Amino acid sequence: MAIYECKDCHQEMCIPRRYRYHLGPEVRCPHCGTTRLSKLKERDGIDPMRSGILNLVERLAGGKLYHCCFCRIQFYDRRHLAPRAAAEPAPEEKAPAVVTNQQDTAISGG
Repeated sequence: MAIYECKDCHQEMCIPRRYRYHLGPEVRCPHCGTTRLSKLKERDGIDPMRSGILNLVERLAGGKLYHCCFCRIQFYDRRHLAPRAAAEPAPEEKAPAVVTNQQDTAISGG
């Protein structure tokens, strides 16, 4: 449950979190709320599909198929994935390796 409190009258309102995950600019898992999701091209036969009227509405509204690796569920959503720029570091440019030929010379005494 998400509990909100009014700043003026201090009245508390409880709203189930599962409904709060359907609001906002980016797609979230309807079970755990994570934004670390993957987009699927077609349904997976192993992981279960999220049931419910909201999933059906999202599918009929043209939503894409997403998969949560933590909850192992599939669901439809019309929003886009959250940008992962902060989560994935940019690849570092490496300087070319310098290879040197070192020959050991032995001095023979005789």
